[in-house]
Amino acid sequence: MSHNIHILQLYPNDMNIYGDWGNVLTVMRRLQWHGYNPILTEYNQGDTFPTEVDIIIGGGGQDSGQTVIQDDLLKISTHLHKLADDGTPMLIICGLYQLFGNFFKTLDGTVIKGIGLLDLETHGGNERLIGNIIIKSHEFGEIIGYENHSGQTFLGKNVVPLGLVQKGAGNNGHDATEGVRYKNIVGSYMHGSLLPKNPAIADFLIEQAVTRKYGEFVPTVIDDRFAELARDIAAKRPR
Repeated sequence: MSHNIHILQLYPNDMNIYGDWGNVLTVMRRLQWHGYNPILTEYNQGDTFPTEVDIIIGGGGQDSGQTVIQDDLLKISTHLHKLADDGTPMLIICGLYQLFGNFFKTLDGTVIKGIGLLDLETHGGNERLIGNIIIKSHEFGEIIGYENHSGQTFLGKNVVPLGLVQKGAGNNGHDATEGVRYKNIVGSYMHGSLLPKNPAIADFLIEQAVTRKYGEFVPTVIDDRFAELARDIAAKRPR
């Protein structure tokens, strides 16, 4: 019997400009290697929210893209809160990371309301935080990626950072935090794409989804030598 895992990609038309599609491809391929059948559904504004969702992946976009999806995201907020409370794993990058928080206040004072799933807020900054980034995480070890954002995100007391910055700016360039962890949600500013170079996070999402749906997860041992090579090269690159 084929064990299906349903992946929902949020707003690929508007929030997928920094290579975040690579995160979807990585999860799909690793699901196959672990012996599962990935089924991908794309959700764009105005679509009907699917009934079967096992993993959610959302990417980044410009401020204009966030404005476009803002109202629709608020409409599906109840679905997302319910799925998060039920343990659905989610990877939320950059623009959607910001909008899963309480609000994003742009540099000109415009407030884009978030869905309040994550206890964080974002303020537009004068400086663009851009370049290679390395963080240390208790869960996933060393995480390597690339950041490109002007928004500065500050975490509240109900969430913890994904990791602490070793090289780069991170959430805001001030407190040495990067990303967020809450329930089975991973939020981050790290592009690159994130998952090809950080398979431990991909397998975390997969393990949580499979265990939630089928009761247990027995992983396949995957040869990650190419991912390790990519990590080694990326880690040696200048900021």
